[in-house]
Amino acid sequence: MNYRRFGKIIFDRVLSILLLFSVFPLLILLFIISSLDTQSNGIFFQKRVGQNGEIFIIYKLKTINPQKEKISPIGLILRKYKLDELPQLFNILKGDMSFVGPRPDIEGYYDRLKGDDRNVLQLKPGLTSEASIKYSNEDALLKSQKDPLSYNDNIIFPDKVKMNLNYLENISFKEDLRILWRTFFKILK
Repeated sequence: MNYRRFGKIIFDRVLSILLLFSVFPLLILLFIISSLDTQSNGIFFQKRVGQNGEIFIIYKLKTINPQKEKISPIGLILRKYKLDELPQLFNILKGDMSFVGPRPDIEGYYDRLKGDDRNVLQLKPGLTSEASIKYSNEDALLKSQKDPLSYNDNIIFPDKVKMNLNYLENISFKEDLRILWRTFFKILK
């Protein structure tokens, strides 16, 4: 069986179902906490660029209070341990995302790639990737720059594209497990 074509889909669906069953009570609790904390619906919906450049709606737990427009202390904890991303298990179950693949970006980046770089769009966006592990401190890195947007556009984003193209060339079950394992330990640090 070709992992890229069939195995990855089966792996994603089975693992997302198993994880949803095991974390569902936690997800409900976090939804309630997020709703109370942000004084709004605790789920954040946003358009993101998916496989083949198609737009999909990503789900996350809200970490920003809409009235204060600031990340809450509880939101910081949710982000630190990536708990705000648990609703993306539904995105994986739906087939919009994968466990491993380029992080889903807003419009204006992956959808505007040219030439061979557009091959990144063959991949489903993922919960994690080598690039997301390397740039796990991206917010702090960008805040330390004189021109954060330029730094992202000229340094970080091209490096992410390169890393994701490398993943595309070397995609395998073993590689996915390696990246998931590294991500798990990165979150625990």
